[in-house]
Amino acid sequence: MSVERPTNSRPDDHTVEIDVWADVVCPWCYLGKRRLELAIAESAHPAEVTVTYHAFQLDPKAAHSTGETVLAWLAQRYGTDLAGAREIAERPAVMGRPDGVHIDVDKQLRANSFDAHRLVALGLAQGGPALQAAVLERLYSAHFSEGKAIDDVESLQRLGAEAGLDGRRVSAVLAGDEFADHVRADEIAARDIGVTGVPFFVANRRVALSGAHPVETLLQLIEAATNDDHEAMSAGA
Repeated sequence: MSVERPTNSRPDDHTVEIDVWADVVCPWCYLGKRRLELAIAESAHPAEVTVTYHAFQLDPKAAHSTGETVLAWLAQRYGTDLAGAREIAERPAVMGRPDGVHIDVDKQLRANSFDAHRLVALGLAQGGPALQAAVLERLYSAHFSEGKAIDDVESLQRLGAEAGLDGRRVSAVLAGDEFADHVRADEIAARDIGVTGVPFFVANRRVALSGAHPVETLLQLIEAATNDDHEAMSAGA
């Protein structure tokens, strides 16, 4: 990714705009969101950091509301038993606990995330980055901690309202295809910049980082975005 300094930047400008591509059903993305928030809180100018989330579907063809558990799907996908699937699912769960991320691997339901991404986009449109983050957090908690079906219309209606979205707008969005183009545009943008895995972070359109890295690494990303003497950051999960 190109890492050129914007022409309107100033030496004393601490503004950092972070774009994050993530999937609502990705445990590493949940962990990445929490660690990014912790890094921002520890940064020199937390009030000047803005985060915008962009849609990325790891499995666009996932069926809607089948009731299948993630463990059963993992077992089938990797040709293992439920114990082996639990071992796979527990890795992000264990890594997330010190950062306050609660993942209950036995409750998670397989879901298509497209409509959930549309509600995340609605959050941005209705209340900016703060509401968008609240919607995403509510969806993460519902999926990973509570075992809710985040591709079920009634569930999404309740979750959207609980996150602070206007109930009537949620109903209208879910009844039609509003924000579908927004989700697809995010995914096209991801392909254009070479995103192959999530979470994927881009700070000030200059430095990029891939994976759910430690808080210290994400703090370096924030610092690099305001530093003239930096190199592009890129690393796998």
